Amino acid sequence: MPPPHRRDPDRLLPADPTTRSIARGLYERVAGLPIISPHGHVPPALLSTDEPFRDAAELFIAGDHYITRLLHAAGVDLTTVGVGVDNADPRESWRVLAEHWHLFAGTASGYWLDEELATVLGIDTPLSADTADEIFDAVAERLATDEFRPRALFRRFGIEFLATTDDPLDDLTQHEALHALEPELGGRVVPTFRPDRYLDPDAAGFAENVGGLLAAEGAPGSFAGYVAALEARRRQFIDHGAVSADHGVEEPYTAELDAGAAETLFQSVISGRASVAERREFRGHMLLQMARMSVDDGLVMTVHAGVLRNHSTPTFRRLGPDTGHDIPVATSFTRGLRPLLERFGLERDLHLVLFTVDETAFSRELAPLAGFYPSVYIGAPWWFLDAPDSIGRFRQAVTETAGFYRGSGFIDDTRAFLSIPVRHDMARRADSAFLARLVAEGRLPVASAERIADDLVGSIPRTVFKL
Repeated sequence: MPPPHRRDPDRLLPADPTTRSIARGLYERVAGLPIISPHGHVPPALLSTDEPFRDAAELFIAGDHYITRLLHAAGVDLTTVGVGVDNADPRESWRVLAEHWHLFAGTASGYWLDEELATVLGIDTPLSADTADEIFDAVAERLATDEFRPRALFRRFGIEFLATTDDPLDDLTQHEALHALEPELGGRVVPTFRPDRYLDPDAAGFAENVGGLLAAEGAPGSFAGYVAALEARRRQFIDHGAVSADHGVEEPYTAELDAGAAETLFQSVISGRASVAERREFRGHMLLQMARMSVDDGLVMTVHAGVLRNHSTPTFRRLGPDTGHDIPVATSFTRGLRPLLERFGLERDLHLVLFTVDETAFSRELAPLAGFYPSVYIGAPWWFLDAPDSIGRFRQAVTETAGFYRGSGFIDDTRAFLSIPVRHDMARRADSAFLARLVAEGRLPVASAERIADDLVGSIPRTVFKL
């Protein structure tokens, strides 16, 4: 067997000894602070049922787009690792990953999985084709114990707040159960209102989705009835602890229509007659309506923009959505969001958190917008950018314009439960490294850097998400 990993306690910190020493002190003061995770995709049933994880493949491969997309790029048939099928052999799936593990060197997903094995599961053996079975069995041994069940891990991870992502018509019974479990968990788990498939005429089954929404609320089939039904579902989420509504859009475009035009357009999109331009206008008007509702009911509005979903039509037809071929596109916010910001941008009760996977937008648009509008906050690096070097580039891009306090705090945005503490630890290390450079260059006193390090994981996300 190869020798075990030697985890560098200063990993991700600067190589320069002076700066590294400063960064180490900053990191040590925040390393053990509670985790606030206000946007993610962990299924609430994971914690409400507390069923044990089955195996390493379920933990590290199933549903992890970072892992499966790079395997696909290497020519692996994704059905062999369980994508789109229910009968894949988990040990064989793990062996496939192990055989290709060298492809993940230097990637964020490779770093995260190594960290999860070592720091969460206590497995230091390097993953390879030769060690695949040994590690698979070691993971299974740990998962068979009570200390590795989901609720026990939730407590061990020190999660203070965790938001899931939920359909507007979800009955939220899992969240009712989790509310009762708060004393056991030691933290809150709340739903997030995610209405995309009820707002986008291009979403699969849009008319049927809207029909179900109207029926659930007993609302008439008019635009006013549709809006009232959405407002009612938001109230249901708020009653179950929700603090935010999340919107995934390809284009952050908004438009304001009068009541008559909105009614006409609504009937056109429901009937399927609307043109491409009309469907865009409807999406834009509904994004503006979501901002209006957030002003009224207080839900934080997060917008994740700039991803072209299901880029590979053959893959989509064969394996379905969310199978690794969502690709970023260039994104512009300033003009597209102007109608929304003209109407609501100065409303201090609106918290609008803007996320992008277009790095050029950070310094060009998001930092200037957040540096003026009291309602606008800069979302943390998201998806393809939620990696150590990307976090450093993000800080460089936005800090000189907007400072640290116009950001959202770190967002893990993950379905992989075991990666939550690993991703937050990575962000704390990356931010400590950035702050340490400012101190070493004489641009920031140590005391200020210490306060900012604390606030980045505590008061900032609590303020932005109204916790």
